[in-house]
Amino acid sequence: MEFIHNFVAAHNVMISAGLLILAYIFIATEKIPKVTIALLGAAITIILGLVSQTRVLDGGALNPIYFVQYVDFNVVFLLVSMMIIVNITTRSGIFSFLANELLKMTKGHPVIILAALGIFTAVVSAFLDNVTTVILIMPITFAIANKLDIDPIPYLLTEVFASNIGGTATLIGDPPNIIIGSAAGFSFMDFVNNLTIVVAIILIAVILVMMLFFKKKLQTTPEKMKEAASIDNSNTITDKVHMIRSLIVLGLVILGFVTHDQTHIETSVAAMLGASVLLLFEKPTDILRDVEWNTIFFFVGLFIIIGGVEASGGIRLLAEWILKITQGSQEAASMLILWASGIISGIIDNIPYTATMSPMLVEIEKTMGADYTYPLWWCLSLGACLGGNMTMIGAAANVIVSETSAKHGHPMFFMRFMKYGVIVVAISLIISSIYINVRYLH
Repeated sequence: MEFIHNFVAAHNVMISAGLLILAYIFIATEKIPKVTIALLGAAITIILGLVSQTRVLDGGALNPIYFVQYVDFNVVFLLVSMMIIVNITTRSGIFSFLANELLKMTKGHPVIILAALGIFTAVVSAFLDNVTTVILIMPITFAIANKLDIDPIPYLLTEVFASNIGGTATLIGDPPNIIIGSAAGFSFMDFVNNLTIVVAIILIAVILVMMLFFKKKLQTTPEKMKEAASIDNSNTITDKVHMIRSLIVLGLVILGFVTHDQTHIETSVAAMLGASVLLLFEKPTDILRDVEWNTIFFFVGLFIIIGGVEASGGIRLLAEWILKITQGSQEAASMLILWASGIISGIIDNIPYTATMSPMLVEIEKTMGADYTYPLWWCLSLGACLGGNMTMIGAAANVIVSETSAKHGHPMFFMRFMKYGVIVVAISLIISSIYINVRYLH
């Protein structure tokens, strides 16, 4: 046992990276459920000592590599709480009502609906976190797809891509931006002023591409379109008191998200409070039964596996290598950080990656100056946020959408997601490269 411990300690970067790669391979093949792979990988990571089982060291100090510390409970509690809020809100019929209104507004045309859902999702994602946005929009999507009798996956893919794109535009839209804003001292308006234009261009380009890709799939009969456009929406709300109560709580939770800078209340805590208030009027066992526990435990396991790579210094070494090979060139550093961040964030979680890169950019700023580093921050933001669209596990919203889609009988296979994700990320990074060069480097 001592030999194994010493071997792992001597090769911890290689072993932790190998475990992560192996987990991704098994997830991609889909022979074994994702949650099983994630929990098995987490258990092996802990048993090998890549992260510690013990909370306190012998001297009484807190253990810096205690495995629980790598689980982002803000994400976990936000997911559970928003699933509860959305589940309770859905029972009032409000999402079906919104779906019907969207159908009437778009005259039931499937391709126009795709564009409308994409734009709506992106705008909402700029002010809410991506996970919350897709949890809110999915019930509407399934209701629309059912009425038109078409595959919901084109809509779901467009929504998840749009959520990650829209979340890039603001400080609160995506967790990497919160990390960057804190490290660089950027305000909410700094993000709006520097990223909104390029995000809008990327969003339009991606929606047009998705409309082109799925034009043949988004076909329905003229009768269903006419029926959808003239649908009677007067009795869709089944419980007005329930709806009003749910919408008030949901509105207050969203207000809590938007005012985070003033109140310093974490999004997960605001969501937890809202979920708890709504549960006062429900039977908790009925509501909790519908929480996507597979998704929750998948995240927990994946956080621990990635924690092993982070604890071994693997992510730090990768970041150091990226910065070293640019040799002082602002243009080279900008493009390398943008593209490397985009590709790496499509493979591993963008939160630990951004948390590792941010302090290193602070160090560059100390030696090279603020003017040199300024575009690098925006490259990191664009790459880390937009790169999450590459794979099914590149961002939290992707996992939520894929798991929920499978539960509704429409499995979103890993390779199918990646086929579209790679194209979307390539378009996003090409447009971002042009924008960075034009605005900051020339």
